[in-house]
Amino acid sequence: MKKKKIVIALGHEALGSTLPEQQAAAKKTAKAVADFIREDYQVVITHSNGPQVGMIHTAMSEFCRIYPEYTATPTSVCSAMSQGYIGYDLQNAIRTELLNRGIFKTVSTILTQVVVDPYDEAFYHPTKAIGRVMNQADAEEEEKKGNHVVAVDGGFRRIVAAPKPVDIVEIDAIRTLSDADQVVIACGGGGIPVLAQSHRLQGASAVIEKDLAAGKLAELLDADMLVILTSVDKVCIHYGTEDEKPLDTMTLAEAKKYLEAGEFEEGTMAPKIEAAIDFIGESAIRSVLITKLNKDNTEISGGMGTLIKK
Repeated sequence: MKKKKIVIALGHEALGSTLPEQQAAAKKTAKAVADFIREDYQVVITHSNGPQVGMIHTAMSEFCRIYPEYTATPTSVCSAMSQGYIGYDLQNAIRTELLNRGIFKTVSTILTQVVVDPYDEAFYHPTKAIGRVMNQADAEEEEKKGNHVVAVDGGFRRIVAAPKPVDIVEIDAIRTLSDADQVVIACGGGGIPVLAQSHRLQGASAVIEKDLAAGKLAELLDADMLVILTSVDKVCIHYGTEDEKPLDTMTLAEAKKYLEAGEFEEGTMAPKIEAAIDFIGESAIRSVLITKLNKDNTEISGGMGTLIKK
């Protein structure tokens, strides 16, 4: 019998922010991932990278500022660096947890490029803040380079576009490893955003919502289920009000209705619901679970989360 395939999208809560936090969180998250593998799922993992890529971008910008003879590091390269160092901790933590359970399975991280549309409206309206807080003089220098900045508490920050994922360059490699029953970590941080220019891929000055990339990954792999780990127990409507209502289940039609009504906050829950809608599509089989790890970050608690199906 063909194994069920599941894509697990790890949020910030499952990874931490600093290097020590990430290493500790990866060990705990590995236990939840190993539970799915023990249940005989084919598992593909993707993850967020917000704090990590921000740290890398800040470090590389500061290095270039102090040593101007060095070339500035593009956003796409910072994204690639974050994929490598998060994947390194995750694959080792998962491998160790599996071996502790007597499960022998290769765990691999694939440096993943995700194609975006150069005409995506997001490029005309950048919204994602990255890197350090700058003073006005540094902000003006960024603008001279053609970059966008926005005023924040304490100064200015650079902002970049958040286009939607169109395709995944390394999808055949990811699928081959997954079909060989290996554990794959891919599309970290939404993937490295690239523009297809004839036979060449050009890194884009952008970031991709990791939930939308997770949905695209699950879709292209024809996965049975997408699990999005986040910081809340369940999806809620009327969130933050006296009428807040957590949802155990949600139909695809309800998800579309609530999204259109503005029930979900941009940049947090809305991309997760968009990913669920795109992934499920017309399928009567596919499902999405939006949930969180338990308080010990060691398993996905039974009865927790919101299940979305057609």
